[in-house]
Amino acid sequence: MNRLALFFLLGSVSCHTTVIYGQIPGSGSALERDSTLQADTSKLLDLIEIGKKLLPVRVKRARAAQGKLISFSVLPFSAQLPGGGTALVTSTTASFYLGNRKDTYVSLVTFIPYWNFKRRFGFPIRSYLWLSQNRWVISGDTRLMVYPQHTWGLGRQYPEDTKLLVNYSYIRLYQQALKRLSRGLFAGVGYHLDYRINIHTDSLRPRLQDFTRYEYGTAQGSNSFSSGISLNVLFDTRRNSLNPWDGYYASLQYRVNPTFLGNDHVWHAVYLDFRRYIRFDPSLQKQNMLALWTYLWTVFKTGVPYLDLPSLGWEDYNRSGRGFNQNRYRGRDLLYVEAEYRRDITNNGLLGFVIFANATTVSGPRSLYLLNWNPGAGAGIRVKLNKRAGTNIGLNYGFSRGYSGVTLTLGEVF
Repeated sequence: MNRLALFFLLGSVSCHTTVIYGQIPGSGSALERDSTLQADTSKLLDLIEIGKKLLPVRVKRARAAQGKLISFSVLPFSAQLPGGGTALVTSTTASFYLGNRKDTYVSLVTFIPYWNFKRRFGFPIRSYLWLSQNRWVISGDTRLMVYPQHTWGLGRQYPEDTKLLVNYSYIRLYQQALKRLSRGLFAGVGYHLDYRINIHTDSLRPRLQDFTRYEYGTAQGSNSFSSGISLNVLFDTRRNSLNPWDGYYASLQYRVNPTFLGNDHVWHAVYLDFRRYIRFDPSLQKQNMLALWTYLWTVFKTGVPYLDLPSLGWEDYNRSGRGFNQNRYRGRDLLYVEAEYRRDITNNGLLGFVIFANATTVSGPRSLYLLNWNPGAGAGIRVKLNKRAGTNIGLNYGFSRGYSGVTLTLGEVF
């Protein structure tokens, strides 16, 4: 057994107690409504069972009553960093209940630190908490990062090989609290802080302001500070957010950044996200479906810092744009669409595949918004990590004009 296979098996066994039950917000008991739990999974195979057979590890089952037992899943891997170099990345997810399991959904906290053993590191923590009886859902996104990234200016201004490496430190603090209004429908408010420190380029490279010809948040050695409040509406009927098999997801966020919160200029942003999952096979034991995703991200008024402008791969979960460099397209208006076909390869559900295609249109120099589109495509392999939770390890290969890359994910991309 090679080291990579052993790595995956160890991660799989550690995930045995992580039960991410399917959910329909506001629709009653998660255990009653989730048909994936009612179905017979005895004929299915996952990495947990393989790991238990190959490794002398015993894992206790999580109690199915009211307890608040915390379960962990761990997936270590390496990844390429912008500007060169490789970082060690560890994805850790903790799941637990903040109420009775009969009427409260599972809460998740994800911690994905990375370090390249030099001066580049990141400590992102994301949380999605369901309070007792699902009356409230509270989400958070906190990051402390030294995060260099490439930029290509606004719109389609430069080709793939004409890029500029921008260095900065980044602090993010997002918190949102939404109250249930009716079945699947939530509404609430949030606070958002984006603070980028010492934005600069190397001495032998062009200055960011000269390269982009954009005035706000681009001066050499400057800081970029954005502090805002938001109004949020959410509609979610997915049974499992890590691997949705059917249902809808729709969210609308309106963010305003006023001067009394420390901003140099007042500016506004709207983010609209819609997803649809269509099953072709009535059998719940076989994956055979089409997943659709689109989001619209736009800002209003002048004075928006350059690194806060809508950018590909910088939506909340940083999952869009497979087949592109992160940050490849940036502008005041960005529209993204993606479709993915998902299907099992083996009858026991251990292996599967996906085929996907996406496209982005963005405003800016040499870009006609809604007329000029930038397409990407690719495929991926899926390995079942936990059959009860429906959680997959995904290896995706994506490509576009002038670029291709491989990404590893725990759970589906969307």
